[in-house]
Amino acid sequence: MGYRFGADVAENLLEWCRELGIRIVTLYILSTENLSRRREELSEIFRLLAERLERLSRDPRLEKYRVRVRALGRLHLLPEHIRRLLEDLEESTRHHDGFYLNVALAYGGRREILDAVKKVVDDYSQGKIKVEELDEERFSRYLYTGHLPKPDPDLIIRTSGEERLSNFLLWQSAYSELVFLDVAWPEFRKIDLMRAIRIYQRRQRRFGL
Repeated sequence: MGYRFGADVAENLLEWCRELGIRIVTLYILSTENLSRRREELSEIFRLLAERLERLSRDPRLEKYRVRVRALGRLHLLPEHIRRLLEDLEESTRHHDGFYLNVALAYGGRREILDAVKKVVDDYSQGKIKVEELDEERFSRYLYTGHLPKPDPDLIIRTSGEERLSNFLLWQSAYSELVFLDVAWPEFRKIDLMRAIRIYQRRQRRFGL
């Protein structure tokens, strides 16, 4: 029931963000570590995920607001029917550029960086890139978020009173503002989003300076 309430909140959050003019949202749904949970629990998570992905694929707002959907993570670790749903969503929305919805599934920040390094090494071995051409901007394109117009999040919201990143967007979050809220995710409301944004607006971003 908690997962179902959480899924409802995620759907509401997307509408709130769209209303506020926030064009890029990444939801951390399932980490690679979560895949070691009990089989019964994972079966319920995947059943609910399939249900919501199917509903999303029929949502007219995808076309109306030109929403591009992208899955971030080691998707080969997911059940085949989930992968197919994600692939269909990505393909049907790949030309959209009004709103970017990223769903992090079977995701881990360290593994994302490792996967990016492997791609760089592969391109180097094929002569597609030279060592001197590799800088932070170029490397960012090898990450799961390389398709985004702005891959580094301005704000990361962590709920449930936890005060850690939990392996989320480790490269991209170098200068993100972090807001930790005591409210549990299934109870997250629009007023909590507004509170996080107000906290963000009061901060002076230094970007390491």
